Amino acid sequence: MHYQCLMIDDDVTIAENTAEYFNMFDVSTAFVNSFEDAVRFLETNRVSLLLLDINLGSRSGFELCKQIRRQYDMPILFISARSSDDDILTALNIGGDDFIAKPFSLSILLAKVRAILKRYEKAAEAAEAVFAKAASAHTEQTQLPITPGLVLDRSLHQILRGGSGTQQAVSLKAMEYKLLCYLLEHRGRVITKDEFLQNVWGDLFIGEGTLSVHIRHLREKIEADPAAPQLIKTVWGVGYIMEDPGTV
Repeated sequence: MHYQCLMIDDDVTIAENTAEYFNMFDVSTAFVNSFEDAVRFLETNRVSLLLLDINLGSRSGFELCKQIRRQYDMPILFISARSSDDDILTALNIGGDDFIAKPFSLSILLAKVRAILKRYEKAAEAAEAVFAKAASAHTEQTQLPITPGLVLDRSLHQILRGGSGTQQAVSLKAMEYKLLCYLLEHRGRVITKDEFLQNVWGDLFIGEGTLSVHIRHLREKIEADPAAPQLIKTVWGVGYIMEDPGTV
């Protein structure tokens, strides 16, 4: 089933009341109260946006956010009574897109969620159209070289490692594939963070933390040493650059 919003909060009253209020205004919303229930829910349902508390009983919303970011691309809004600078920075740096302090106004939260969902749905359609057009224009070049012994197969949306006959396939999530395509098509040029967010995510409501998480996952799949990247390099304060294979 597809829900527009999932509330993850160990306070049953807050979670239930928020979901009930959102549903009353036609924003389809479900709620769960634990780390484990959230994982199970996402395995069997589609969700467009998450509202996530930091404290989830004996588990942490930070831990859950990092796990979710390894698999999903939806916006994540942290909602918590813990609102120190350290908590807010941690939430944003691990892939959260915004931070809302408790107590919050249900009407204001609903307005914010509606605005994000509207941008999310429109931008997702636009991004898919752009990449479908790009894929059509490059059908004659199904494999893009990344570095010697490493290519991107556009038809399979996979990275192929090794020589002919001994290639190993490395799977890519949808946003990782789009991100790698964009880097390869603009190889040798510094790409700003804003350009990534506009042209890869299509102006979805995400922050720089989400981008850095995806870059890290991509490095883990293509770099010999992800801790010392030679292919996707950071240009501090600006963005990233995909190095030409001849310079690596």
